[in-house]
Amino acid sequence: MTTQDLGTAGATGRPAGGVATAIAVSKSFGATRALIDVDISVAPGEAHALVGRNGAGKSTLVSLLTGLARPDGGQIMFDGESAPPLSDRAAWQSRVACVYQKSTIIPTLSVAENLFLNRQSDGLRRISWRALRARAAELLAEYEIDVDPSAAASTLAVDQRQVLEIARALSFGAKFIILDEPTAQLDGAKIAGLFDRLRRLQESGVAFLFISHHLAEVYEVCQTVTVYRDARHILTAPVAGLDKDALIEAMTGEDRSERAEFAVAAYTPKAEAKPALEIRDLSLAGVYQDFSVTVGEGEIVGLAGAGGSGVVALGETVAGLHRPSGGSVTVAGRKVRTGSVPDALHAGLGFVPEDRHAQGVVPMRPIAENITLTAMDRLARHGFFTGDSLRRAGSALMERLDVKAEGPDQPVGALSGGNQQKVVMGRALANSPKALVLIRPTAGVDVKSKESLLGTVRQAADDGCGALLVSDEVDDLRIAHRVVVMFKGAVVAEFPSGWSDAELIAAVEGLGETGTDIDTDTDTDTDTDTGDAAIAEHGQQNIANERSGHE
Repeated sequence: MTTQDLGTAGATGRPAGGVATAIAVSKSFGATRALIDVDISVAPGEAHALVGRNGAGKSTLVSLLTGLARPDGGQIMFDGESAPPLSDRAAWQSRVACVYQKSTIIPTLSVAENLFLNRQSDGLRRISWRALRARAAELLAEYEIDVDPSAAASTLAVDQRQVLEIARALSFGAKFIILDEPTAQLDGAKIAGLFDRLRRLQESGVAFLFISHHLAEVYEVCQTVTVYRDARHILTAPVAGLDKDALIEAMTGEDRSERAEFAVAAYTPKAEAKPALEIRDLSLAGVYQDFSVTVGEGEIVGLAGAGGSGVVALGETVAGLHRPSGGSVTVAGRKVRTGSVPDALHAGLGFVPEDRHAQGVVPMRPIAENITLTAMDRLARHGFFTGDSLRRAGSALMERLDVKAEGPDQPVGALSGGNQQKVVMGRALANSPKALVLIRPTAGVDVKSKESLLGTVRQAADDGCGALLVSDEVDDLRIAHRVVVMFKGAVVAEFPSGWSDAELIAAVEGLGETGTDIDTDTDTDTDTDTGDAAIAEHGQQNIANERSGHE
């Protein structure tokens, strides 16, 4: 039985109504049951969270609520009325819109053109660009969006593009907006700004379905939370009265005592052990400067920083995606030719990129091919490899990382986000690397997949691999033996294991103490001075935004 908030349930136990409601909805794709008799009801002016592990059915529900698919059973309703036919797109646009994790804004068009796409003029009249910009300016002013209507959308920051999509939805008359992982590419200040805007829109009656894997944000911005697990509705309850552990238990189906805990002891290098990864005075013009760190065998070093800090670009530079303006990278004693991904790979570096969709997987190709891409040379004989060898190696890695799939021949694109990320992690480990660079390795995955991925990193470290873990997720960084923090291209702090959330977040946001000398090496030969003078020097630079979109 599902548990309903009594404020939204009728005598039957089903949702009684709301700006958007799903009643006993089911949906299957072939033999896969994506949703089984689920409910949800979002009240006017409410921020309602929908959470669950990858594969719980969240994306399927979004497709039903936005008219991209028809339920096999049950009913979708808006304001107490049945949903319009799928063919009536205008009717759907006037009721609901979704701001997806991957923006639908067209970068080559102007802000005004994006706002009124396919509505530039009435009927067959010629487009009046002046009138279009004026209409856009009025809409932007109404929602307090300080953007030039004639500016190219490609010049907008991530948060501006999100707000632009919200404004476009509201211009159709929709009062219900689905936000799919809205903070995945935002830093702390922009997240706070987005939440402030959402609260103002709620006051005017706009309702939001907030889909996120960041449970802290659910407690910060939402009034109600619904949990799906294994395609079923598990729980709907007021956020204020729901303990976080109870929420996680509803998502995973496991008692708190059964969940993994990461208690990290201080790192003790083995006798005569060589560094797994050495970074010396690495610089990328306009992004970061003179970064040095040594990662020992079996050591996990966290690298934390908000958007514009340079941490993502630094991790990518180490992996060979950018050619630095200075400095060196050495893996297990072998100096790497910087700016060369193949050379970093051959030196023994494994890499998990930030964006699994754009950089991590080939979605239409089988799991076996994706997960063994870095080990093709080892699997081949006389320059050739067989499908059987790929499947055997792929199956072994799938078992090691607990990839849930039909088999090694299944296309990666058919997997849930958490399982796709496990494939990316498996690819990084396939060639038995000496060192790993992991950029936000648990972004956009559920609680259980996150624990599995972090456990894999811990196991790799236990086996002697060094890891540089780039993340702004506090839970990710807990497995690190120490955490180095960057702000505006410079190292500003280093914390041994046992740090508090408050001091780490303060350093990430540029609020921590900065007048101390910081040793970012495992040895004590070289100190990197990151006092006030150094920060002032770096902080005055025009720091380029990171390639990943953290403007």
